[in-house]
Amino acid sequence: MPPPAPTFAESRDDLMPLSEIGKISGLEFITGIMDGRFPAPPIARTLDFQLTEVSAGRVVFTGTPQFAHFNPIGTVHGGWFGTLLDSCMACAVQSSLPAGQGYTTLEFKVNILRPAFETSGPLRAIGQVDHVGRRTATAVGRMLDENDKLFATGSTTCLVMPLPPA
Repeated sequence: MPPPAPTFAESRDDLMPLSEIGKISGLEFITGIMDGRFPAPPIARTLDFQLTEVSAGRVVFTGTPQFAHFNPIGTVHGGWFGTLLDSCMACAVQSSLPAGQGYTTLEFKVNILRPAFETSGPLRAIGQVDHVGRRTATAVGRMLDENDKLFATGSTTCLVMPLPPA
């Protein structure tokens, strides 16, 4: 069954405070966004993608390329690919962290293997954790269409850090 339609944060006040996020595991937090218990980040509405699968160390976002995502030559802008891949990879890291820890992206790399258009249909950005250590974590991502045709790949390194207490 597909996840419920997301509720998006309308203002900074709608986002869950870091001190509250720190009280639950990363998996509980990311699952809560998918289930609609916590608001989805505004970037997901801006670029028209949503969280569709979550498990420990694996996160899937699905988005459909739109005209609004085009670059000047009429294909989907690389930033759209980059944002979805950064989101799935980094959230896969968060889904692996215990309560009290969070992440920030240190770096990410994206390889766009084929162009996307409005006709490309929904694309899945699948993030999978490779390693979670005390200070850093790494993950990889793949962007696939409904027929599992590969559109892009990515890799990330995230800084693992304590979240501020209440």
